[in-house]
Parts: sequence; structure tokens; C-alpha cells
Amino acid sequence: MLQALETAATGMQAQEMRIQVIANNLANASTIGYKVSRTRTQDQIYQDLRLAGTFSSPQSFLPTGINVGIGTRVATVDKVYTEGEVQNTGNPLDLAIEGDGFFQVQLPGGNIGYTRDGSLRVNQNGQLSTLDGYLIIPAVTIPPGAENVTISPSGQVSAQINNAPAPTVLGQLQLVRFVNPAGMQPYGQNLYLQSIGSGAPQVGIPNQQGFGSVMQGYVEMPNESIVEEMVELIQAQQAYEAGSKATQVAAQMMATASSMVIVA
Repeated sequence: MLQALETAATGMQAQEMRIQVIANNLANASTIGYKVSRTRTQDQIYQDLRLAGTFSSPQSFLPTGINVGIGTRVATVDKVYTEGEVQNTGNPLDLAIEGDGFFQVQLPGGNIGYTRDGSLRVNQNGQLSTLDGYLIIPAVTIPPGAENVTISPSGQVSAQINNAPAPTVLGQLQLVRFVNPAGMQPYGQNLYLQSIGSGAPQVGIPNQQGFGSVMQGYVEMPNESIVEEMVELIQAQQAYEAGSKATQVAAQMMATASSMVIVA
């Protein structure tokens, strides 16, 4: 009966992690560009007490076996990269990506981060950066006095300089995509890092060759549903309580069996 306790405990541990992931999703219900996470579980190795296909007599075989599972485990926590709804902010430096792609961000130490959060600002040098001050790659500088900053769907940045009649092109935004974005490493601050699982980054121009287009004055909201998260939370809670009940029953049966041995 000890195995039943351990088996039920694995289910409780899996549901505990599931609740933790759901809690993080709910905590980021208003985080720009956030991608919802989902836990995926697998059953563990089975105890093969009797194998199907073994001889039951010299002329016959067992059609089925006796295979007892020893619980479950969390196989992975996936990021789901479906698109979230876009929200109009009216800020000309807020950008949403409609379609496939990430913005590139220069991180401290030389690393490159990737994000769907297009809440951009200008730093003290007029360079486009994230809310944390990380520069966008390739660098784009908006000079002092620039007016009517325009960012086209293809990522071209232009503005009117010194009241010139025609806008001046200031730079070109790029997007990056991955063969397996679910394999990217979450970094925090709405950023992800390349990993072996994600594959190498593919750089391109927005609105070309399958890359998404840029929407000026918008941001991408999280791709989660509060209602769906609450349903997931209730299911995880019920599964956890069921596992707890299984451990109680197993413990009671062990106590009963122990008392019978002592009496005997």
C-alpha cells in the first residue's frame, strides 16, 4: 500500500505545479505581450506484474497483462504563442506585431533578447528602447525636435525634421522568428532568449516573407482568457483534492493492515 501513497503524491505534485503556472498566468493578465503557459503531464513507468502475450498454458497466451502505473510527472511547461488582441493606446511609439515575429533587444552583457512587447520609448540619446531602457536592434535614433513620427507596417521609421515638407527616414525596424518559439527561454521583463530548442533566429523585414506587420499606436495584450484560467484552476484544485483523498485512503488501509498483523 506504500506504493499507492507515493503514486497519489506524484499526482498532487503535478497539480501543485499546474496551479503555480495558472497563478502566474493570472498574475500577468494585463502584461503586454505575455504568452500563456500550460503544463503537460505524462504517466510514469509501469510495474509489469504480468505481461500480455506470455504463456498461460502450452497452447495459449494471455490476451492482456497486469500493468500498474506508479504515477505521473510534469513533462513540460509550454508557452502558447497564439496572438493576443491588440489595444489602441494612441502612443506613436507603441507597436504591436500582427503575425509572426519578435523585436530584438540588446541586453546587458551582449546577449540579445526577443519580445512581443512593443511599448517603446526614447532614451536620453533619442534611441528607441524598451521600458527598461534596453535598446532595440537595429538601433533607431529620433533626433530632437522631430515631429509626426511614423512607423509603417513594414517597420520603416520616419519623421519630419526642422519643419521639412517631406518626412525623413530615420531607420528600419526588423523582426525575428524561430522554427520552434516554444523552445525559447523565458528571461523575464517580457523577454525571451534563444536556446538550442528554439533554433537559430531568422531575421527579416516586417510584412515581408511571412513576417508579421507592425501596427503603430497599438500594443498586443496577453493571449489568455481569465475564464479559461479559472476553469483550469478549479480542475487542478479538484484533482489535487482527489489525490489527497487517495493518500488518506491508502494510509487508512495501511493502518488497518498493520493492526491485523499485530493482532495475529
